[in-house]
Order: sequence, then C-alpha cells, then structure tokens
Amino acid sequence: MQTDNMANQITPEVYSSFKRAIEIGKWPDGRKLSDEQRAICMQAIISYEHLHLPEEERTGYIPPKKTACSTDRDSEQSIKWK
Repeated sequence: MQTDNMANQITPEVYSSFKRAIEIGKWPDGRKLSDEQRAICMQAIISYEHLHLPEEERTGYIPPKKTACSTDRDSEQSIKWK
C-alpha cells in the first residue's frame, strides 16, 4: 500500500491510537509494540499529519530560528508607545 493511500485510510481515532501506542510502547489492550510495529505506526502518523495537519502541529516540527536581522511582526505589534 502506498504511503499516501495508507494515510487517507486512517481515521482520527486510529491516528490517536497509533500515536498513543508509540508514546507508551503498548497497544490499548496492553500488548507490547514490536520495533516493526513502532516503525509502521510512526510512518502512518507522519503521513497522516502531512495530509491533515498544519506544519506547526506535526510531529517533529521545529520552528524556524530567528536571526538578528529577522523581525517578528507579532512582537512589533504588541509594543505600545506612550
């Protein structure tokens, strides 16, 4: 099964179950996740997130670093001059 096709078949409930299984290393019924199952679940949640979540909400997202030359519009707007 292709990765995109697999991600389209995953429901939000299955996504949550896979994510929780990876976090605790067990399935909801208490059985331990094998290394192969962990890898498959990780691939599935990353594919699901790529299709259904904005970039900043995805697993492993790291916000871009600000440089000395960059500006932050939000902080500029929050400054109030008296």
